Amino acid sequence: MKVALVHDYLNEFGGAERVLQAISEIYPDAPIYTIYAKKDSPAMKQMGNVTIKESWFSYLPFAHKLISPLRFLIPLIWSSFNFKSYDLVITSANWAVTKGMRGATREICYLHSPPRYLYGYDTSRNWQGKWFSGAIKAYALVVNHFMRIYDFKQAQKVSYFIANSQNVAKRIEKFYRRKNYKVIYPPIDVSKFNHKSLVISHKSDYYLTGGRMAAAKNFDLIIKACKKAKVNLKIFGTGIEESNLKKIANKNIEFLGNISDSELINYYKNARAFIVAQKDEDFGITPIEAAAAGCSTIAYRGGGYLESIIENKTGIFFDELTVGSLVKAIEQFKNITIKPSILTTHARKFSKERFQKEFIKFINSNA
Repeated sequence: MKVALVHDYLNEFGGAERVLQAISEIYPDAPIYTIYAKKDSPAMKQMGNVTIKESWFSYLPFAHKLISPLRFLIPLIWSSFNFKSYDLVITSANWAVTKGMRGATREICYLHSPPRYLYGYDTSRNWQGKWFSGAIKAYALVVNHFMRIYDFKQAQKVSYFIANSQNVAKRIEKFYRRKNYKVIYPPIDVSKFNHKSLVISHKSDYYLTGGRMAAAKNFDLIIKACKKAKVNLKIFGTGIEESNLKKIANKNIEFLGNISDSELINYYKNARAFIVAQKDEDFGITPIEAAAAGCSTIAYRGGGYLESIIENKTGIFFDELTVGSLVKAIEQFKNITIKPSILTTHARKFSKERFQKEFIKFINSNA
């Protein structure tokens, strides 16, 4: 088959980009169509020699900063591509309504989530309290109304959906009224964690968190809780909320910035626990990464975390998105012992090999 891949945009390298990379390995000759691909970005460095086809929007100065305020142009951006020459189009869809591609006769959409900003979920930016927040809210109400109509219309053109979790599958039924989907959990490259040499005699005196520094991740809550609990916290990654987070940190909070995979693995291995606190995470891929390195997770009880964490076996939950609730969980965790072997066995259920095998089987049955 002649296959094309489509992805929102290529900038940061997060869970969605890891899925794209795994699919691209299955179809190495398939070009990747995208709104823009930021040069020298983490995502571009990871994608290797794959052919990237950018939209006309990528030629605008500061395209990566303009795409959010100019999201009403998304229908024009995607319609500028024509996929009629392809036997199969595989879309990796999240923020940019990356579905219902023009000319596609057969489209399978791997859905990370319906666009969170369209359906009332927490998003990457927090405008509350800004002097211009009222104007932004009014603008968003108008634009997002029409974008929801567009998103629903495009979703009806998809042949089959693949949801990244049962949590997202429920959103497909709720918002798109579609039931022809399959859940295939996203991939973790567990081989790089080198299980055979995984020996943890003791943990260092710090907790770990990290990822894209977006408002929805509630890193501010984690920082405040660790300050109150008087424990050390290390945070990896960068993002738009970084400067705000640094303002509320103290000397016990260390910002690591962008780090290599080998550095991240070492931080996971030596952390007392990994902490996550998003209100309604789509799936929750970082707790699986932590488990692959023998690190337990303290997570908010909700969303996809309920699928990626086994309570009291690979981690524990806290019930409220409050500083007090998380502090209580940190104190509770000090009295819990979880064997690294249980964690790494759990992580292997989410391997990249498993993902690619399930994905190929689904494509062969439905493409």
